[in-house]
Amino acid sequence: MKKTGAWLVRYALEQIGVRYTFGIPGVHNTEIYDELNNSDLIHPMLVTHEGCGAFMADAISRTSDSIGTVVIVPAAGVTHAASGIGEAFLDGIPMLVIAGGVRSDSQFKYQLHDMDQHTLVKPITKKTFKVKSQEEVVETLYEAYQTAVSGEPGPVFVEIPVNIQLYTGTVENLPSYLDYCKKRTISNITLSFSDDSLDEAVELLSKAKSPGLFLGWGAVDATDASVAIAELLGAPVATTLQGLSSFPGNHPLHCGMSFGQAAVPAATKAFSECDCLLAVGTRFAEIATGSFGVTVPKNLIHIDINADVFHKNYPAKVNIQGDAKIILPELVKRLQNKLQLTKESREDRIQVLTAEIQKNKQNYMEEWFQHDSKERVNPAKFFSVLRSSLPDDGFVVVDDGNHTFLTAELMPIHKPRHMISPTDFNCMGYAVPATIATKLANPDKAVVGIIGDGAFLMTCMELVTASRNQIGAVFAVFNDGELSQISQAQQVPYNRKTCTVLGTTRFEGIALATGAEYLKLQTNDDIKQKLDEAWSLTKEDRPVILDVHIDYSKKTRFTQGIVGTNLKRLPFAAKVRMIGRALVRRVTG
Repeated sequence: MKKTGAWLVRYALEQIGVRYTFGIPGVHNTEIYDELNNSDLIHPMLVTHEGCGAFMADAISRTSDSIGTVVIVPAAGVTHAASGIGEAFLDGIPMLVIAGGVRSDSQFKYQLHDMDQHTLVKPITKKTFKVKSQEEVVETLYEAYQTAVSGEPGPVFVEIPVNIQLYTGTVENLPSYLDYCKKRTISNITLSFSDDSLDEAVELLSKAKSPGLFLGWGAVDATDASVAIAELLGAPVATTLQGLSSFPGNHPLHCGMSFGQAAVPAATKAFSECDCLLAVGTRFAEIATGSFGVTVPKNLIHIDINADVFHKNYPAKVNIQGDAKIILPELVKRLQNKLQLTKESREDRIQVLTAEIQKNKQNYMEEWFQHDSKERVNPAKFFSVLRSSLPDDGFVVVDDGNHTFLTAELMPIHKPRHMISPTDFNCMGYAVPATIATKLANPDKAVVGIIGDGAFLMTCMELVTASRNQIGAVFAVFNDGELSQISQAQQVPYNRKTCTVLGTTRFEGIALATGAEYLKLQTNDDIKQKLDEAWSLTKEDRPVILDVHIDYSKKTRFTQGIVGTNLKRLPFAAKVRMIGRALVRRVTG
């Protein structure tokens, strides 16, 4: 049969279950867009910037059962999308990146957008492909999809030259995705695991006096098993930032993000005597560990789908490579058979532990409630009202900044995959487009973005896309006129705020320009009223900018912890110089 490459792209994407694509059409991909427009299954979404398109694709993968997909022009489209691709790569999020390419049948050099795209994206993708004929299109996209979702997930790049898209070519067969998988004996179980290692883990956990669980994004689809393990052991549970939703925030054994000095008191105290740590789906990266400030016991059991993460920052007594969805349910069975604790003694342990966790959580919230925010909004009071107004199955999308750690410390997340945030790539500007895509993928759910004013300014014009597509979500902008996470970090060593003061932006003008609704939240007394009004507007399919005049004067435990941890690491001479400089500047101004 004869088929154009563009038709074959549409066919393959429909087969693998793509529901949305994001990007901007150009001369090198208009044929694909024309075919996508004919699809009954795929909705091609126009964005204002390919970087936002990639963040949207990332959010689709995190919050739905479909893979996020961008369809972009070569060269400039790829460099614009690179931030979102990089975020997905470092955070382990599957993504299909489909780019047009210059003509592969031309005798001419220096074509428009002519560059080596594969060298450009190699460091931020799992693999790249360049299609050479129509015959290759379908199976290349199938292989790209399999690569993206297998093992530790990540983005995969496919270049399809414009002439392949435009012209017809002979295609000997047109396999369904199911037939392709059968032919290659692809199954959903990507990795097996060692029985001996699992038995050793059970032995360590059953003998531990004070075990603990530390869960990352890799555990987000194994929540039921994680809850069962925590309850069997009577163990406190901490999470990474990215994995914040991997354990219910309203469960009595939930402590918070991380467990060292950069964690909330409930976690710091519950893990203070931890003698065996079960870590699942985490790399022990910088943010998760509060700048590597946690104390990890020698009896560390590390489970991850990527063997490269083992022993990198903290040596493990037992490491098990595999998928947490498969390993943790098996671990539950073996623990049930092994544990010697009587039901009564286990319940006593849990009762004491949960009472302590609850007391420390309440004390920390009370500390925040007592903080005088003067004429601005107290973050704890905002999040307390937000949590009560957001259904359990509502989604929280967070950007990068001071507001990130306020959310982590003050906003419990109740359902898996219901809080997403840029983490290891840590890219500002994520939340506006990611909030839009999360609502697009979950139209019947409440969705709120928590966005710093600096991050908002990076991608706020994407609200045009929200208005055009009637995306009813709340975009809560924490407005203080600064890049606060960095300005706070500058204050101690420099007593200066260099290039971190934003000045005043009239966000109502952005609402007017983009077709969004605008609400201003000035004081604590108005929190409930403004949130109720915002949610009401979203039910009319209207995006809402909620301008929250936030008080950042009280530092998070995370900020306090990492400043202290990093200061301790400095050489003595550097420490003296920095402290001396700060003192002199405070005196002299």
